[in-house]
Amino acid sequence: MARSARSAAAGSLGRRIVRARWCYLFVLPSLTLSILFTFYPAVASWWISLLDWSGFSSVPVYTGLDNFREVLGDEYFWGAFRRSFIFMFAAVPLQLGISLIVAIVLNDSKLRMAPFFRTMFFIPVVTTAAIVGIVMTFVLAQHNGPVNTALMDLGLIDQPVDFLGNPDLALPTVIGVFVWKWMGLTMIYWLAALQVVPADVYEAARVDGANRWQTHWRITMPLIMPFAAIITLIGAIGALNVFPLIQTLTGGGPFFATEVMEIYIYRTAFGVEGATAPRLGYASAAGVWFGICVMLIALLQGLAARRVAAMRRDLQGGGARS
Repeated sequence: MARSARSAAAGSLGRRIVRARWCYLFVLPSLTLSILFTFYPAVASWWISLLDWSGFSSVPVYTGLDNFREVLGDEYFWGAFRRSFIFMFAAVPLQLGISLIVAIVLNDSKLRMAPFFRTMFFIPVVTTAAIVGIVMTFVLAQHNGPVNTALMDLGLIDQPVDFLGNPDLALPTVIGVFVWKWMGLTMIYWLAALQVVPADVYEAARVDGANRWQTHWRITMPLIMPFAAIITLIGAIGALNVFPLIQTLTGGGPFFATEVMEIYIYRTAFGVEGATAPRLGYASAAGVWFGICVMLIALLQGLAARRVAAMRRDLQGGGARS
């Protein structure tokens, strides 16, 4: 009976595939590109990390775990690793906090222009990160940049500020640009979470005399907290993948002040501007270490998603029993 059940399931699956063959045909080009440029390079990097290879020689030299040991002893690797997580721990709370405030304001049904403002906040999200970086180099330019011009006209500064050329200001500036670009996406996540809160709960709170602050603090925040774990982890993974933005803004400079892990891997892999000789094996080893860290964060995201799903089932079950 078990064999017949498996046969029936396989036959049913085969029939569904045949019925949806046009869907698979349309997915095929995207799947092919993903295999060629995402999945295969990711798998190949594990093998390349065991080689001493510049990418130009036809015969790479197998070195085993030497690249991994060298990476762990490289101060520039640990500096880039540290800056990646400084970037994440600084950008994510700002992004979550500002976008939550904006989402709460724009979730008000009495605000007539809410759809317009939502669109305005979301426009930077759909703009290519590299384009944003290039434009911001002009906006934040020390001489004749709109930001410096406005600050000087308002009398807030006496001389232009080199936002991207000062090692002490470059990383905070990049963090600010990152938060501005991706805040709209996090705002959409918060708006989706806010839609879960029943309107009658707010009505009951207002009848009981709760003001706006008490309503948000006592009702809104507890009810949307289960979603905060997922939103936080999505933002954390996004903050660790900032290569296009930083590469176009600062290129990792000045003096490695904004060199995060992706910039470090790119520099060591391709020997940017003659700074180092190309070392694909060494860069792959650094990428593997960093990839393991990102995968651990993704694992936490999956566990958080399961936890949120369980909490929602419990709430729905409680509501059904009552």
